[in-house]
Amino acid sequence: MTGKALLFINGMPPQILPALEAYFLIACTDGAFHYLKNKNFPLEKLDFISGDFDSHSGNDENIYQEKFIYTPDQDKTDFEKALEILMQRGAPEVDVYGGSGGEMDHFLGNLTVAFKAKDALKITFFDEFGTYFFSPKNLVLENVQHCKISLYPFPFTENVTSVGLNWPLKKENLNLTSRIGTRNFAVEDHVKITFENGDLLVFHSHRPAAEL
Repeated sequence: MTGKALLFINGMPPQILPALEAYFLIACTDGAFHYLKNKNFPLEKLDFISGDFDSHSGNDENIYQEKFIYTPDQDKTDFEKALEILMQRGAPEVDVYGGSGGEMDHFLGNLTVAFKAKDALKITFFDEFGTYFFSPKNLVLENVQHCKISLYPFPFTENVTSVGLNWPLKKENLNLTSRIGTRNFAVEDHVKITFENGDLLVFHSHRPAAEL
């Protein structure tokens, strides 16, 4: 099977759960299992729960034991190991909830994991503010007028051009140590972003810029 997967990891719990019918595979790390229980998530919908289980406790092992995948490798994070399982099961794309919030080193670590996996797996993070992801070299965003769009080089992006943003870029270079492209916003419904070399992290707020 192939299609879009859904993964919950141990960051800030989502305020609203996504529509589960959009996914062919649903999983969580052991730490996220806690907040899913608290949100009355239908745990029977989980295809697997992975991790070293240092964050998990309770009696649910008895009910969902066949869904648990023990991944004790301490050289990788639970997020990284969960992505490897998803790729093994044929998922080319994954929506991730719980990637931000809490301790900032955890958030930065999740970005690094996504960066390493970006060529094999399309990863989109969701949180209470919006979405963020590593951009392809040709990106089109639809229905984004008035929304905040931030462009963040990781660590550099060359010849960036944007159409539809309040402060457009025309074949300009972004660099983590000199110039970044955060806190911009869309003035059109249709925004196009292209670049030639490097990597670009795009943050797309789902709320109008005036509310931020």
